[in-house]
Amino acid sequence: MALSDSWLKAHVGKAIDKRIEKSDSHGLSVRVTTKGKVIFQLRYRFDGKPVRLDLGSYPTISLKQARQESFRLKGFLEEGRDPKIAKRLEKQEISTAITIEELFGSWYESYCKVNKTMHKEIKSSFVLHVFPELGSLPVNEVTANRWWNLLENIMKSSKSIADRVLVNSKQMLNWGVRRELIHKNPIEQITAKKDLQIKTETNNRFFSDDEISLFLEAIHHSRMAKKNKIFLKLCLIYGCRNGELRRSEKSHFNFIDGIWTIPPKNHKIGKITKKPLFRPITSEIQILLEEAFSISDGSEYVFLNADRKAKMSRSATLSLPPNISQWIRKNKKIELEHWSVHDLRKTARTNFSQLTEPHVAEIMLGHKLAGQWQVYDLYDYLKEQKEALLKWCDKLSSLDKSI
Repeated sequence: MALSDSWLKAHVGKAIDKRIEKSDSHGLSVRVTTKGKVIFQLRYRFDGKPVRLDLGSYPTISLKQARQESFRLKGFLEEGRDPKIAKRLEKQEISTAITIEELFGSWYESYCKVNKTMHKEIKSSFVLHVFPELGSLPVNEVTANRWWNLLENIMKSSKSIADRVLVNSKQMLNWGVRRELIHKNPIEQITAKKDLQIKTETNNRFFSDDEISLFLEAIHHSRMAKKNKIFLKLCLIYGCRNGELRRSEKSHFNFIDGIWTIPPKNHKIGKITKKPLFRPITSEIQILLEEAFSISDGSEYVFLNADRKAKMSRSATLSLPPNISQWIRKNKKIELEHWSVHDLRKTARTNFSQLTEPHVAEIMLGHKLAGQWQVYDLYDYLKEQKEALLKWCDKLSSLDKSI
């Protein structure tokens, strides 16, 4: 006769003279000790030998739970695995389970730090928003719902940070799955646009000719540090990503051949192409660079932070546009629409379209050529880039009312 709750209740905690064993079904049985302890057991044969595996004691686990566990463990036999070994490995996995903070640390050092230019900002977001809530929890125990709650709470203060945390959490978890550190990624299907209603708005901000004139006038007359004035002007002339200029070293500039070489690690598509970018150095640009070199004398980098101890950081550029706008507001009584250093890049690209061919303009910005073009066209277009830069500098000179 199969086991029943009434039979188990009648025997648990009751001292008896002789140990009792009673079978249920599918290999499940109980053993009742002389002191009245009722222990569920699974009996099976593996590799031709009889095995007995303790599942737990009643009423800590119920009869229903014991039957479910017995059925689950017997599934390992179908796979040719010993249920006893499988259960032991499960216990070991639980005791050594990797936490979210530990997984992030491994992912950050081996992938994020190597491949992402904004890795410091990513780490800061996790330290501030993820670790306090989920950091100490085993990754495999954190459900999609826990992640949902975290992301929704972050959204209350910043949608952009919620988006950053979601994107990087998904990458981190997928990385962990591929390395078999964790079982699954519970948020793999969550998207910022559909699920969190985070919509990325396209910023079409660029300077008109009148705004360029105001910008150049402010560059000349504001109290901004000289190195920052040169930095902003070069960003406008080259249309480069400001990170390419911030991370530039003096050795990257060859004044003899007139070429600025941006190594793969310093530009966005370099991580994919493994190739440097090449930009011409005109005589006007060289004058600006030589002045920047003298300001950062003693350092390998062209642009330094205010303390002169390290290369210019991303955060150091954030205050530059407001300083320019403030000078224009105070001295010209004009309120400029909000802009960022990146908008100087869009300003340059918009003007490049009037000065050269589209593919040359894209190369000047450090973009990849379309389709197979990038595979077969290995020409550097330095001559064409220089011609466009000279025309662009001429236009900027014509707009500069301070000259």
